Amino acid sequence: MLKRRFINKAGVLFLALTAIAGFFFHTSWWWSGAVLFIWFWITLLGSFLIRWNYHLKAIHSNKKIPDNWVSITFDDGPNVDITPKVLQLLDAYNAKATFFCIGKQAKAHPQLLKEIVAKGHTLGNHTYSHARSFGFLGTQQVMDELRKTNDLIEKITGLKMRLYRPCFAVTNPQIEKAVAQLGLHVIGWSVRSLDTTPRPASMVLKRITSKTSKGDVILLHDTSEKSVAVLEQLLLFLQENNLRSVPVDRLLQSNAYAK
Repeated sequence: MLKRRFINKAGVLFLALTAIAGFFFHTSWWWSGAVLFIWFWITLLGSFLIRWNYHLKAIHSNKKIPDNWVSITFDDGPNVDITPKVLQLLDAYNAKATFFCIGKQAKAHPQLLKEIVAKGHTLGNHTYSHARSFGFLGTQQVMDELRKTNDLIEKITGLKMRLYRPCFAVTNPQIEKAVAQLGLHVIGWSVRSLDTTPRPASMVLKRITSKTSKGDVILLHDTSEKSVAVLEQLLLFLQENNLRSVPVDRLLQSNAYAK
């Protein structure tokens, strides 16, 4: 997979070669423009496609796991109307999940946060504000967002989170530095449900079930009734196919919390 440092070095090298060639052979400037154009689009795509691991290493699945496990994960909660319904369904099917929480949502609903933990699910960091401008923040601002959420959830639950999922799947050098300094593990996904799009629940469910097999990490959101409907059918699908949802740290064999 493409990596930022390799692409940057390759881009500089090609630009240098085209400059030298232009000096000696009077070649067209078009080649330099082409190199910059390709570099820009690779970097842009790498910043939004987390599964490329372009800027930083994220873990997306564990296909080598010997057990018939998957991991259902939820972003953007906790939600006072939706999260309790999600927890009820998970209980009914004896399934465990991971909730990547927005800090301001956790602050608004601390009891929900405690209930998630009490039921044996895992918590992760999904920034404090989930701002659309998050990808444009500096390293210190990113660290402030992540640290604020970690400190808040530790105050509520006593748990020091180590898992982080980037909001909007955006990564960049500033986020890479912040994650490294805070010692967080970046968690992606291998099955994206697209449950926040206008697609009907039936289409979202078909997208998930057609892609899911042992070792996958499934991305959902505990923010809408549609996601609740999808979850119920997904849990039934897993049961019928002898698959079990476990917390993502268990699937990926990593530590969810610092000791």
